[in-house]
Amino acid sequence: MILEGPRVTLAPLAEGDRPAFAAINADPAVMRHFASAMTRAESDAFQDRIAAHFAEHGFGFWGVFDRRSGALAGLCGLAHIPWDAHFTPAVEIGWRLAPAFQGQGLAEEAARLALATGFGQLRLPEIVAFTVPANTRSVALMRRLGMVADGGFDHPRLPPDHPLRPHLLYRLSRADWVARVFS
Repeated sequence: MILEGPRVTLAPLAEGDRPAFAAINADPAVMRHFASAMTRAESDAFQDRIAAHFAEHGFGFWGVFDRRSGALAGLCGLAHIPWDAHFTPAVEIGWRLAPAFQGQGLAEEAARLALATGFGQLRLPEIVAFTVPANTRSVALMRRLGMVADGGFDHPRLPPDHPLRPHLLYRLSRADWVARVFS
């Protein structure tokens, strides 16, 4: 499944994308709101998990490619959350862009393509998003996408004393997305 927007193409990551993907995942500026930057081995394992999710569900985190240059700008997409929380089972939307591609609206364009696929073709009833409170740019994007704040939670994969454990939760139902898009 390949999604085309005016400035981005969302496509499954290929073997040849591993070095560029690893560079994005190793960038401290990109990963500042995550537990840590990734090593090459961790990034490759993440890409393998993304491919397995696509194989099992038919969707996942796509590579975000800049249409003008063809460069891998980051990732955006949908994934089943693999851990337990008060709002799971659920499908999340997430994004991550290299610094050179941030602040240009590409994450929003990619996220809108992913939401349209999730609520349109996949007919998901709800999509959630979450981040740490300090990630104000992602929170602002969640709001622009029409997502609604639904409190917070402690990320179960981080230790109790970890500073990034508290997360904000946002939700968007298919009905609310349809009303917003087709009004």
